[in-house]
Amino acid sequence: MQLREKTIKRLKIQSWRRGMKEMDLILGNFIDHSVSSLDEKDFQSYERLLLEEDQTLFSWISTRTGVPEEFDQIVEKIAQFTYSKY
Repeated sequence: MQLREKTIKRLKIQSWRRGMKEMDLILGNFIDHSVSSLDEKDFQSYERLLLEEDQTLFSWISTRTGVPEEFDQIVEKIAQFTYSKY
């Protein structure tokens, strides 16, 4: 298994097992459906994003306010994906 494949597997596990059910669903569905379309910058941003607390992530995604510039693009993609489903 190549490094990127191992990283994707790890990110999927981290996305689906957050500890906050809402974030499990938001991030798990996003990574399952979008991982192949992420460019390298977004891929790395997503990897760093997973280090943030669930409450912080939920606030950023639901309100799109207070998002640090380094996460702005990936949070916008997650929010668009999430809200396009409903």
